[in-house]
Amino acid sequence: MGTGNQSTDLHQLQNASGLKFIGGRLCLDFVNTVGGRVSSRAARIGLRDYADTVVRDKIAGYDDLMTWAQLAGVMTQAEARSMARRASAHRKKAASVLARAATLREALYRIFKSVVERWPPHAADVDVLRRELAVSRGHERLIPSPGGFAWNWEDRPDALDRVLWPVAKSAAELLTSRELAKVRQCGGDECGWMFLDTSRNRSRQWCDMRDCGNRSKVRRFRQRQLLGK
Repeated sequence: MGTGNQSTDLHQLQNASGLKFIGGRLCLDFVNTVGGRVSSRAARIGLRDYADTVVRDKIAGYDDLMTWAQLAGVMTQAEARSMARRASAHRKKAASVLARAATLREALYRIFKSVVERWPPHAADVDVLRRELAVSRGHERLIPSPGGFAWNWEDRPDALDRVLWPVAKSAAELLTSRELAKVRQCGGDECGWMFLDTSRNRSRQWCDMRDCGNRSKVRRFRQRQLLGK
């Protein structure tokens, strides 16, 4: 009974937040916490075009960060609510964590964009990930588990930056794995979301066929109609 209610609550929370989880990896879903990204004119003059302009930032406050953490499975509902209450009592610390989250997200976006475009990543972006990864690793603990040992997170219910630890770890794991070659960027207008292309022939173009894919099909259909007239 409780599990069903919890699933319903999560579904309602996801609908209300507008957050989607199509990346295939935690770090890519974190990069995708924007409504989209608008391309600049840089590419026209031969410069890197990171599509830096964010459209509709979906993590505008610490509560939004906790909503994402809960939907991503990084925290339970109780943990997320507890962290949100703590953030309300420590607003300066919460603002600092939110700023770190935004910095990490944009650094990861540019790093993975560099992977997609086969550009060398900027050292400053790699340094951002290194710093967050060092913090993350400092909170990992080796604990006994059935049949051996396993890594687990330090029990720190007071750490407002807990949400960033698994994100940094996920990014490092993806960047050092064979899966990195499967990272793609959606070609939809004002999208730019990142995802792992696990399709059989590595031909996935869109974050979601129901969104960007369908819009592209409609646009092509209308263009054909215009040309046919």
